[in-house]
Amino acid sequence: MATIHKIGRRKTAVARVYLTEGSGKITVNKKEFATYFPTATLQYKVMQPLAMTQNAENFDVKINVYGGGSNGQAEAVRMAIARAMCEVGDENRGILKPEGLLTRDPRMVERKKFGQKKARKRFQFSKR
Repeated sequence: MATIHKIGRRKTAVARVYLTEGSGKITVNKKEFATYFPTATLQYKVMQPLAMTQNAENFDVKINVYGGGSNGQAEAVRMAIARAMCEVGDENRGILKPEGLLTRDPRMVERKKFGQKKARKRFQFSKR
């Protein structure tokens, strides 16, 4: 099997995932996976597609991720890995799609409008 390259996005985070057959080693931006995503919640999110398809020990994953915060990056990585798992085997799509791992979350930060304090908050109105 050749290297599988997929992209995942969430908010402003973009993750590029390179999947190759191996022993289950995950590197994120040339760092150890557990060092880059220190909390258990973020690690769970990244491992979710591999764990659901029972492939955690079968593939080496090299990840380049930039933009956004740590949670957005973890979810972008999750989406990219899920897309790669679908290319590995068609049966994986039936496992991942009901869990919503293949759906791009369209929610983005709303822009600030002029004449207002924030995106929706306005300056205090004075009647007199």
